[in-house]
Amino acid sequence: MSSVKEQNSIPTGKVERAARFALTGAKLGVNYVKHYTRKLLDPEVSKEELHEANAEDIYDVLSNLKGSALKVAQMLSLDRGFLPPAYARRFALSQYNAPPLSGPLVVNTFLKTLGKTPSQLFDRFNPHAAHAASIGQVHEAWKNGKKLAVKIQYPGVAHSVKSDLRIVKPIAIRIVGLQEADMDQYFEEVETKLLEETNYRLELQRSQELSAVCNHLPNLIFPRYYPEYSSDRIITMDWLDGLHLQDFLATQPSQDVRNRAGQALWDFYQFQVHHLRKVHADPHPGNFLFQADGQVGIIDFGCVKEIPQDFYENYFALTRPELLRDEAHRRQIFRALGILHPSDTEKEIRFFTELFQKLIDLTTLPFQREIFDFGDAGFFEEIYTYTDYVYSLPEVRHSKIVRGTRHSLYVNRTYFGLYSILGDLKAQVKTSWQHIEQLKQYVPARVPSGGQLLPSECVSEG
Repeated sequence: MSSVKEQNSIPTGKVERAARFALTGAKLGVNYVKHYTRKLLDPEVSKEELHEANAEDIYDVLSNLKGSALKVAQMLSLDRGFLPPAYARRFALSQYNAPPLSGPLVVNTFLKTLGKTPSQLFDRFNPHAAHAASIGQVHEAWKNGKKLAVKIQYPGVAHSVKSDLRIVKPIAIRIVGLQEADMDQYFEEVETKLLEETNYRLELQRSQELSAVCNHLPNLIFPRYYPEYSSDRIITMDWLDGLHLQDFLATQPSQDVRNRAGQALWDFYQFQVHHLRKVHADPHPGNFLFQADGQVGIIDFGCVKEIPQDFYENYFALTRPELLRDEAHRRQIFRALGILHPSDTEKEIRFFTELFQKLIDLTTLPFQREIFDFGDAGFFEEIYTYTDYVYSLPEVRHSKIVRGTRHSLYVNRTYFGLYSILGDLKAQVKTSWQHIEQLKQYVPARVPSGGQLLPSECVSEG
């Protein structure tokens, strides 16, 4: 990370940040002029070069602004079928390779929030970030012979969430190609979650609680957290060794090792969703460290989605074909999930029911199998192809009605991110409902020390 150019400052004022976004918009305009001028001379010119230029310009600005703007890029990078490939590739850098802050800014954060410099708190502290992403960066530190990871939040992140999202929203709409009406409730959900992610005291609490509850699951590793070296903008935990996903895959692990890692991740997510009704909802590769033996380290609980019981029941009814055979019951479930709208005509009801049922059949296939092979490229190709088909339909592209609820955003994102990682691992995983029910054995008999499991008043905290 030290070879990456460090930032000495971050724009924190609304006017300055808005000006950076405005400059980005101007750059995109120039790129479009260049593209269409070239196309006049050569009709065979594709849009891929335009996407490459736009993606580079947008990412350069977002990566220097940090915070919620870069987090949106990180989220979009997970949706491979949602973005042009150039954007997905460039935005994926935000997962753990954004430009880091310089040493003086880091020291200033310690002085402001803990009243001491890193050298006064730790035996040794590396001023150069080991990893830098959207909301914060991680430094190495040592105390009493133990290596620690110190996560430091970028200046101004918490205060800029709302204004950043208002500014980045038109850019996101333009990239994704959806209408503004389709994005409103989702941006509200994103704003809520981003405000929670900037609350490091909340993250510390969640990290300790969920780690305590999940640490009995096989092949998962969780760090210990240190509240005495943590603050509103700093979280200190044990340093976990391991490799990020692509580096891990480059070591050519055996199928058994990949299966072990994949099973650990599947169990981690199903245990939370089905037995806790809360889930680590940020499944990008930067949040996992893979060990040579297939164990997986979990290092970030900043984004946790609490799942309402009524949404849970309707959403996971989609994974049980026997519950959808009765047409009246299926329509009831689809209405509860916002797939069908009260204003839909009978023709529209039949159209969207058939359209979404096909997508549901594809995406819930793992739940219908005892063991599912995520290395089956045909599984993902069929999903991507059908998703492209759905978004190409005029009835979908021009609809002013939002299909789906705000709760579906992070739950869908969680499963899409999980599927993507399992696909990269080419893991063969026990995925059946019977296996998911067996995970109940890992629910602790009593509440772990430190309080209740993610009390609702804490989850709603911003």
